Amino acid sequence: MLKLYYSPGACSLAAHIVLEETGEEYQSQHVQFTNSEQRSDTYLKINPQGRVPTLLLDDGEPLSENVAILPYLGKRFGFWPTDPIAEARVLCLIGFLATSVHPSVAHMWRPYRYTSDSSAFPAIQETGRNTFDDYLLQIDAKLANQRWFSDRYSVVDPYLLVFYVWGQHRGYPMQDLKNFTALKDRLLERRAVQQVLAKEKINL
Repeated sequence: MLKLYYSPGACSLAAHIVLEETGEEYQSQHVQFTNSEQRSDTYLKINPQGRVPTLLLDDGEPLSENVAILPYLGKRFGFWPTDPIAEARVLCLIGFLATSVHPSVAHMWRPYRYTSDSSAFPAIQETGRNTFDDYLLQIDAKLANQRWFSDRYSVVDPYLLVFYVWGQHRGYPMQDLKNFTALKDRLLERRAVQQVLAKEKINL
């Protein structure tokens, strides 16, 4: 049985929703960041980076990083494009979210990752905010005239929801992003999304 290690509101939200969408039985384990559980010896043996998500496969092997977890779940459970071009576009967006958008958020909220000089924190945070805001506009443009990002619902749609949640938390006027907000509203109609948001205590 698959087991997901997650933290509420973290980027593990995407995999959590996808697992719930499958209708298959799975286990989920809350990693409590408030207690620094992600840095415990027990968890570091599972994921040496001390981050979420981590997915334990059926044989117990740990798989980390959304760029690996989401394609694996998508292909296994049918939430993945079959057309080569559509697949390439989804991979492109997953890479963009993981390697560009996510780091801009880390600059906002975790500047200590980038320097030990606390006097530089405000500048790092401001750069992160500006970069993140620009990425939100790019995402909104990518979603123009589309029901889902790809030709049908796929793992990238709940991954996009992560950044809607983070944009709201950042204080960005997310309602001004009409295409992104429309995607969020369609996602909120899905039972699996409703259940996971309730479990993680996320209000949208």
